[in-house]
Amino acid sequence: MIDVLSLISIGFAFFIVAVSPGPANISNATIAMSKGRKISLVYGAGLSMGLLLWGIVAASGLGVILQGSVYLLMFLKIIGGIYLLWLAYLSFKSSFNSASTISQNQTNEIGYSKWFIRGFVLNSSNPKTVIAWMAALSVGMGANNDITFLVSAVITCMLVGFFVNAIYSILFSINGVMKTYQKIGHWVDRVVSGMFALAGLGLVMSAFKRNQV
Repeated sequence: MIDVLSLISIGFAFFIVAVSPGPANISNATIAMSKGRKISLVYGAGLSMGLLLWGIVAASGLGVILQGSVYLLMFLKIIGGIYLLWLAYLSFKSSFNSASTISQNQTNEIGYSKWFIRGFVLNSSNPKTVIAWMAALSVGMGANNDITFLVSAVITCMLVGFFVNAIYSILFSINGVMKTYQKIGHWVDRVVSGMFALAGLGLVMSAFKRNQV
């Protein structure tokens, strides 16, 4: 029989990690304000699937191997850092365009599938996510838990991830929030650009610190 209380503990621990501001949540909020709810929900679904990828890695035991593989982890961190720096560049570049001049046609040209891929790539390119999964799973996991419980725990965290991303999409796409973004969007994009740049540089720098994850 599955321990429901343990699953709740794991889900709550993962919620705390998932809801905290980070590159993924900040980008989702920005997209919700600038592009609208539908685009943001698709992007958030991509973020959630990228999150799930690392959950499978952590649950299958590959997370431990990954943490012990210095050069593989270094490579993944460098790739993830470069991608974050690229997002920083794109955010800074878009800050020079007035939010009010962004047309619906411009949004549709990108396509929903590409927004999904962008979200997936962002979360799947950050190997530090596996640590969050391992921390959350360890909250409710015990020596007597079987594979059924492990799968249930991963599914629970996956649902929490989708829920958090959907909440960000809904809250930041409220009409009043979007109108505010149209007024100060260029400053928001520049702040987001700086946060992406810091996160990207931090990830690249951590790749060369062997004693740190």
